[in-house]
Amino acid sequence: MIDATSDAGLLREAIASNGYAFAAAGAFRPLLGSLPDWQAFAQSWDGLHLDTHLPDGHRYRRRRHGTFSAGAGARDFRREPHRPHYQGREYNKLVGGIERWFEPIEPAIAGGATFGAIVRFGLDLFGSLEPGAGWHIEAHQFRIEARPDAAGLPTPEGVHRDGVDYVIVVLVDRVNIESGTTTVHALDGRELGSFTLTVPCDCALVDDSRVMHGVTAVLPVDPSRPAWRDVLVVTYRVISP
Repeated sequence: MIDATSDAGLLREAIASNGYAFAAAGAFRPLLGSLPDWQAFAQSWDGLHLDTHLPDGHRYRRRRHGTFSAGAGARDFRREPHRPHYQGREYNKLVGGIERWFEPIEPAIAGGATFGAIVRFGLDLFGSLEPGAGWHIEAHQFRIEARPDAAGLPTPEGVHRDGVDYVIVVLVDRVNIESGTTTVHALDGRELGSFTLTVPCDCALVDDSRVMHGVTAVLPVDPSRPAWRDVLVVTYRVISP
């Protein structure tokens, strides 16, 4: 595991060597530059809609979704028409194999400084690993709620791959929860490392073609108070230039 570093080059080396990296907020946030809209960005998680695709009546996940693209070597990206999220069952045995529609990420958030900085960071970092690649990008706002009678499952499909090339997970907020530990595994199932996103802007970076990942259930610390975990997940899939 690579811990806090303010050098994006070391993050690139960690991903190239190990298939993943962890960047603590104190190191990752400066790499994004100025984030004048962070407060509005974080507050937008209060407007997420219930994910109704989970089986067995589970009602602990809220989300919004957006699709974007970037040309080869580009730092700029564009929003694509809203479309469903799809994963094959080989990647998501729980709800794979179907088109899942979610409410779109709000335009003010997708067009804001914080969202743009995170997506462009990924384009720079992963573009250095895939020179000349164009990108299909999907972004997911997730809120996982924890209740006294029902733990929240950030990855209800278990340890998995997303079926893309690279993944960024940025913690936006943790409120009254414990656990939520990320584990990273080789494709044969061996655990390679673990860490917990605890502070806003803590970040996990994953080479999805080489490793699997999962997150343990979150539980309320104080059962009498609301509890949740907010993250932004951005995935990058190489497309032809």
